[in-house]
Amino acid sequence: MLKGHIAILAFCACTVPVYAQLTEQASIAYEGVGLAPRLGDQIPLDLAFVNSTGEQVQLRDYFNRGRPVVLTFVYHTCPMLCSVLLDGVTRSLEDVPWAPGDAYEMITVSFSPEDTPERAAEQRARYLRRIDHEDAEWRFLTGSESSITALTDATGFMFKWVEDQNEYAHPAAVIVLSETGIITRYLPDLVPRGRDLRAAIVEASNGTVGNLLDRAFLYCFQFDPTSNSYVLAARRAMQVGGGITALVLIAALSLLWLRDTKKSAHA
Repeated sequence: MLKGHIAILAFCACTVPVYAQLTEQASIAYEGVGLAPRLGDQIPLDLAFVNSTGEQVQLRDYFNRGRPVVLTFVYHTCPMLCSVLLDGVTRSLEDVPWAPGDAYEMITVSFSPEDTPERAAEQRARYLRRIDHEDAEWRFLTGSESSITALTDATGFMFKWVEDQNEYAHPAAVIVLSETGIITRYLPDLVPRGRDLRAAIVEASNGTVGNLLDRAFLYCFQFDPTSNSYVLAARRAMQVGGGITALVLIAALSLLWLRDTKKSAHA
């Protein structure tokens, strides 16, 4: 029995330093990786990229068209995280009633300069098949290291190549911009809630996308960065509730007044 305990203690004594070393290595690998939100900043629109058909384009080709822009960053040889993000965004779009390419632009940029338009075309075809809109469009762009760096720096998307793992360490997020290229919202979630994505698109459009209910939602709900979601703003909700109550009361009093007026006329 004593020998067994000694063996267990010896094993623990050996594994603790190894675990500590692995933890330290992982910490170093992910140092400098993450999101540094640039809300309100203008991204450069003169950056050159290549679309999924191999044509040279500039970011400005997708802006100033009266539509907000939903932007994601991936790389097409990513072993898991990028596919999880794009799958999650696709599921979120099920709760968004407008087609990408119609009410808003959908752009995915590869942050690997090694990615090709052919790989981008495969991804574009894959995800467009999953969207239940005939006129949907999803732009998949590749580019040079200089263009990628300029765009990721402007949006605060920080990533790095990890040589030991032969892959990129990177965050996952949906970035929403106005039609002019102003960053209006970050949704740092692998599977953003459809309600939140819809609200972020309406917010970025400055009311040109959506209906009265969408605008009422944005008035009563505000984005909470701690929960990465839109949450009820109690004061505004009370103001709306008070206004609705007042309108109902006025309507009821008006009906009573009309009824009394008719009775007086018949008397």
